[in-house]
Formats: sequence, C-alpha cells, structure tokens
Amino acid sequence: MTTFHRTLLLGAALAAAAPAMADYPAKPVRVVIGFAPGGASDIAFRMVQDELSKRLGQPVVPEYKPGANGNIANDTVAAAAPDGYTVLWANVGPLAVNQYLYAGNKLDPAKAFAPVTQLTDSPLVVVVPKDSPYKTMGDLIAAARKGTPLAYGSAGNGSSMHIAGASLALALGGSMTHVPYKGSGPAIQDLLAGRLDFMADSRSTTNPHIKSGTLRALALTGPKRVEDLPDVPTVAEAGVPGFSVTTWQAVVVPAGTPRPVIDKLASALRDTLKDPVVRERFASINTPLVGSTPDEFAVFLDKERKAAKELIERARIRID
Repeated sequence: MTTFHRTLLLGAALAAAAPAMADYPAKPVRVVIGFAPGGASDIAFRMVQDELSKRLGQPVVPEYKPGANGNIANDTVAAAAPDGYTVLWANVGPLAVNQYLYAGNKLDPAKAFAPVTQLTDSPLVVVVPKDSPYKTMGDLIAAARKGTPLAYGSAGNGSSMHIAGASLALALGGSMTHVPYKGSGPAIQDLLAGRLDFMADSRSTTNPHIKSGTLRALALTGPKRVEDLPDVPTVAEAGVPGFSVTTWQAVVVPAGTPRPVIDKLASALRDTLKDPVVRERFASINTPLVGSTPDEFAVFLDKERKAAKELIERARIRID
C-alpha cells in the first residue's frame, strides 16, 4: 500500500469518527466502581449521578466490580473500547498504589488509562468504637509505641485507608495488623462490632456514626483541621510530626480514548461539581471538591504515584 493510499484511509477513518465524537454520548455511559456499594466511592458517585446524566444527556449507570483494591475494575476498564462509554471511578489505590503493591499486577495505570478529572481531595479521620479504651489519638499512639497489638481495617489492600494505617505503623514502629475488606462499608461494620481497634476512613462514611456517637473521632490524617470537626486534631498535632495522608476520587478512561471525548466528559464532570445542589451534597459530608482539567490531573497523578512507590518500598509492603 502506498503512502497516498494510507493517507486516504486515515482521512476516511478520521472523517467517520468525527460525527461519532461530536454526538458523544449517544448511549448510556457505564461507570465501573471497584468497591462495594455503601463505601466512599459509591457515596460520591451517587451524589453526582443525576446531574451528570442531565449534562451528558444520557444515563450514567454504575457497575460494581469489587475486589483486589480495584484491580478487577482496572482490568475491566482497561480492556474496554476507548470510546468514552466505559469509565473508571477510582481513587489512590487503583490509580497510584496497586502497581507497586501487588506482585502479580501487570497493569500500569499510567499506560492503561487517560486522566479525565480529579473530583475530590479530603483527609481521612481516625475513628474507634464508642467503647474503645483509646479516648484520644495520643492514647492510640502511646499504645502503638508500647507494642500493643492493634488491628485496623480498610477498603482493601492499597486503599487510602491502608496507606494511612501503614504510614502510621511505619512512623510509630508499632505492631499493627491490617485487615482488608471489599469496601469501607463492611470494614465499618466490623469496627462498630469491636472486631477492629481503629480505622482511618473517609468522613462521608464515618460522619453519621460520629454524630450518632457509635464511633469516636480521634484525629485527621491531613495537614490541617477541618471546620466540621474543629476539636479533632491532626495526627501531626497529636504526636506524629509531618504526617499527612489524604483520600481522593477521580475518573479515568481507557488509553486511546479520543481527546474530544475526554474533554467533553471532563467538562460535564466539572460543570456537575459546580452545580449548587451537588456542592451542597458534598458540603454535607464535608468533602472538598477539585474538578481539575485532564492535564492538571495528569500532573497530580504523577506525584501521587511517586509518593506511593516510595512509601511501599520503605514499609516493605508486598502482596503476592
């Protein structure tokens, strides 16, 4: 085939693709979530679902693929057609941690996915059951430094909850056992039942329990205090200087998705986050919104991946 003929074929393919991209989306958009219903990812998605559907002019339909801290969902979306109709709703685990944490993981998210937008960024809150002997973060820190065996739960290996717990264990040198679950919802239930000592989880899932008194907030994992929990110190203030771990939600699509499709999806998501009703929903769970561009999110992801790699190597965490 001559260069001339190849050029003609490429031109014809682009011409055929242009209307499809202009009409995007022309059918429902599947949103794959790698964690069980009831957790932070599901809560955040439900808060934008209706408004995003309106802005796209098509239903956005969740599909739950829990397991392996989002690896199953990662594989599902990476294998999907790069057309914008299958997107991944994920967080730090699937997008930054798993590639370094799981020995058998062959998927590199930097190559498998194209960034769309970062939706949220928020500190976790360290909580204990109401009957816990640890009344303050100082009590928990002291117990860990004494070598008291402590068990903490998470939404799965490599989740932000796991990263927070592992970071704390590394800083304190204590004996802490990580208990992974398929989502923070099941982990919270075991924490409430007293089968775990503590958990660092999102405020969207813990706030109802904090307000009802079934969980006690000890500290925040971010760099500063928050308005809704003004009397709760940061972990750094409580005795671990420099400690800071946050959690975030984001959207990516399969690599190779046309940039016009990515831009349209990103724009719809950013506009959704600006909607007063949506903003009020997130404000009710005290979750800051971001709404970055694809390029801004790409820079953020690169930094998060480098930080995750360094932590996992230092903590010597590896899952076969």
